[in-house]
Amino acid sequence: MGIFFLAIISYFVGNISGGLILSKLLFKQDIREFGSGNTGTTNALRVFGKKIGILTFIIDFLKGLIITYIGSKIYGDIGMFTAGLAVVLGHDWPIVYGFKGGKGIATSFGVLMAISPLHILAVFGVFLIIVAISKYVSLGSVSVAVLCIFVGIYFIVKKEFFYGGILYIILAVITIFKHRGNIYRLLTGNESRIK
Repeated sequence: MGIFFLAIISYFVGNISGGLILSKLLFKQDIREFGSGNTGTTNALRVFGKKIGILTFIIDFLKGLIITYIGSKIYGDIGMFTAGLAVVLGHDWPIVYGFKGGKGIATSFGVLMAISPLHILAVFGVFLIIVAISKYVSLGSVSVAVLCIFVGIYFIVKKEFFYGGILYIILAVITIFKHRGNIYRLLTGNESRIK
């Protein structure tokens, strides 16, 4: 019963959208009506500028970090896994916003920071390098998602962190799925770059 309650709470924490809150609070507008219609960091960056993009990332990152940390402290690895997965699902498919959310990058980074900070800092460094060179946030996101699959497999094979490894892989697959439109646009040369 406790794990189920943790999953529900984590899912609704995931429903807290940094981009949507900031767009309505500061601009009296709904970010979903602009750009890609996404509530996440990249769309906030494109529509409202760098400061709002960074703030959106921080909010979405922190909700993943905090709820996953709490889950791990209360229920150990299974709590970490449950909270981490549920908060990302809540961010990507929020029931309070008609299941129209973000793509989970910032929230997933927060979740993975809570469970293996050194590994995810290295992954985040790769993300920043790819984005800085290519100017494609989506390319950075998909690339590190693929990298996270290998990190997850490493954890599982080494038998050091089974639940963490499974979570790495699941979040990576969700990320790739949420970026399927971006992948198509990258392949056809129609993806938007950041400035």
